[in-house]
Amino acid sequence: MSYIPRLKQEYKERIVKALSEEFSYKNVMQVPKLQKIVVSRGVGAAVADKKLIDHAVEELSNITGQKAVATVSKKDVAAFKLRKGMPIGAKVTLRGERMYEFLDRLITTALPRVRDFQGVRATGFDGRGNYSLGVTEQIIFPEINIDKINRINGMDITFVTSAETDKEAKSLLTELGIPFKK
Repeated sequence: MSYIPRLKQEYKERIVKALSEEFSYKNVMQVPKLQKIVVSRGVGAAVADKKLIDHAVEELSNITGQKAVATVSKKDVAAFKLRKGMPIGAKVTLRGERMYEFLDRLITTALPRVRDFQGVRATGFDGRGNYSLGVTEQIIFPEINIDKINRINGMDITFVTSAETDKEAKSLLTELGIPFKK
């Protein structure tokens, strides 16, 4: 028997049924599902210090359990001393088992560690069923050793769903356990 993540199992057994009843889908394939999670981080100071990109890639790899890649600039910006092709950030795209494992760790351990946490805002939807969330400190993740970080940075987490509307996506994410503010 192979391992199935807890949230994936819950999606198949409970969430599909709950969403089908709520939105009265005629077919099980109409029920929206989580397609991928993209965790990205911009490192603007990397223009001056190239090692910061390596630290960002290493931290994202530790947090997500998958190798992160450096992102490069698309064009020259003289005001920032930026050249086309220079590394300025890092990102990871999670799918399948790792996606559900990351989501489970985010909901159960990382978000509750945020100081004065009241829930995430529901204003991060883009109109097409995708949700973006900003995290201000990477130290909320237990995989990060606070003694080894050189500076505190935030990151963006984007949930890409197959939902047609924001209402469907919010219902899906709420059922998966993301704590939205009331």
